[in-house]
Amino acid sequence: MQEDPSLIVLFISLVSLLILSGFFSGSETGMMAANKIKLKNLSKKSKISAKRALDLLKRPDQLLSAILVGNNFANILASAIVTIIMLNYFGGNVLLGSVILTIVILIFSEITPKTMAAIKPESFATRSSFILKILVYLFKPLIFLTNFVSKLILRVFNLDAKDANLNDSLNTEELKTLLEESGDLIPKQYRKMLSSVLGMEELIVEDIMVPTSEIIGINISESYENATNIIESTEYTRLPVFKDTIDNIVGILHLKDSHSFLENFDKKNEDDFKKILQKTYFVSQSTLLMKQLKEFLANNEALGFVVDEYGEIEGLVSVEDIFIEITGKFGGNKKELEKEFIKLKDGSILTDGNSKIRDLNNYLNWKIPEDSSKTINGLVTEYLDQIPQANLCIEIENYRFEILEFEDNLISKIKIKKGS
Repeated sequence: MQEDPSLIVLFISLVSLLILSGFFSGSETGMMAANKIKLKNLSKKSKISAKRALDLLKRPDQLLSAILVGNNFANILASAIVTIIMLNYFGGNVLLGSVILTIVILIFSEITPKTMAAIKPESFATRSSFILKILVYLFKPLIFLTNFVSKLILRVFNLDAKDANLNDSLNTEELKTLLEESGDLIPKQYRKMLSSVLGMEELIVEDIMVPTSEIIGINISESYENATNIIESTEYTRLPVFKDTIDNIVGILHLKDSHSFLENFDKKNEDDFKKILQKTYFVSQSTLLMKQLKEFLANNEALGFVVDEYGEIEGLVSVEDIFIEITGKFGGNKKELEKEFIKLKDGSILTDGNSKIRDLNNYLNWKIPEDSSKTINGLVTEYLDQIPQANLCIEIENYRFEILEFEDNLISKIKIKKGS
């Protein structure tokens, strides 16, 4: 009668199988949890193991099949060895052996390796890629069979294993979440800048334009002294020139041409002005901001008048305005925002109705609705469905608006406080 294998050999075989099972469990978690962006960066640094891991992840169905076949093989064989040990050396108590094996597998072959792999998935993925590559090749006939059956089942649910790679790309909201959770890895000012860039895909020219009521320009119908004062006091390099109203645009004055412009000012001859002034550039208020930036650069323009669907001038936008939107309102413009939105001791903000809701939200991280109205005056008017009056308090989505002063059908002073 053939003699049974020794207990030591059986135990060594059992421990080896448990280690192998732990390897498969850790590899599964490591491969599936590995960040492909990090793996791509590692592969660019000529790390062959990272390239190998990426190749395996191109076909997750084959990879998982190889891992699961190997893991099941190790666990079933370990169960068989425990049965032999219990029958030959411990009075045949197979149930006790099964319970002990289950606990050991859970702790040492499942929970522990999977936890370790979850902590450092890229490390596990790269280190296990060589063995897994070999196993995928060795188990190819069995993988083909299991994949064929699984594909039939997946078709019932209208799924395809190849589509797994299509989910690698992140959308805008996911990228924003990634930025928020990056913590100190990315400096705060850079996070704000990147967040602004990501938010620009939905912004249109109308969202950031300077409304006509706030445009600083030169009216050629007014005096020479007034034109001189505007040129000397302006902080801009370009100024719109118009006759009587902003709708009657003559052109754009670059300050380097201001001397020639003033010399011809008293003649009031539009033809002479047009020889000095730059041509007027018009843009649609509904143009996406990123598209408008490209058009500015392509046409070598720095300033554009914003027109509505009827061709009426609604405002002004510049390349600088777009760049400010990208870099955020917390750089050189912080002092301007502090002047525009005055913080009071009770936590409220004092401003005027022409202030943009978007600027206020960005400045204080508030969430005042800005879907339909761009300014505070527009929001209050829309909410009331009539022209507002002074000494009026309203509440819009947990924000209290108190109108303090009202002039020329516009809110000149308003206090806003966020609710608790």
